[in-house]
Amino acid sequence: MPSTESGESDNNVEIADARGVSIRFNGKRCIHARFCVTRGPKVFVANVEGPWIHPEAMDVEAVVGIAHACPSGAIRYVRHDGHADEQAPPVNLLSLREAGPYAVRADMRVAGEAVGFRATLCRCGASKNKPFCDNTHRTIDFDASGEPASGQADMLEARDGVLEIDPQTNGPLEVRGNLEILSGTGRAVARTELTWLCRCGASRNKPFCDESHVRIGFKSEL
Repeated sequence: MPSTESGESDNNVEIADARGVSIRFNGKRCIHARFCVTRGPKVFVANVEGPWIHPEAMDVEAVVGIAHACPSGAIRYVRHDGHADEQAPPVNLLSLREAGPYAVRADMRVAGEAVGFRATLCRCGASKNKPFCDNTHRTIDFDASGEPASGQADMLEARDGVLEIDPQTNGPLEVRGNLEILSGTGRAVARTELTWLCRCGASRNKPFCDESHVRIGFKSEL
């Protein structure tokens, strides 16, 4: 099994084993995107008592495909069929979910710790699991467009590599590394090697920080 990563502990990870693949589910990272229960209803059986993850119910490639569709990284897998486990994506991408979190696909280090290749990060400022999203944006009526205007978007020389995401104390997410920021419909909003992203929810220049965290007295160490 892979080592425990940031945002994941043995207490909040469910493990379901099958002959060809094991599924690891971290409920604290889940944002209920529902790809699991709609694409694999026999694998992820919702609203039942007892075991609800059954990786043996579909072939390994199908189970892997469901995991890759999970934006938050709540679903990860370990293959036992001789094929490689999940690899870093060829392009580091951050998608802006409408009135929701940042959905990142990259070889990420968050606060210096590996968190896998998929994560959803809070941008409403209210998550109780910062820097990860916990769906609190839905209960506070967070308003943030997934379609901001495009800015500087010149093509980068490299598009992959490690992405360092460092939550600043009481401030934004400092992001270092090759990154393409996309609108919810896939349009390029920006391409950058260094940026600061709002996570207090109050910036007037979302997704970028405009120091509104100081104005509203945002508090968060992580």
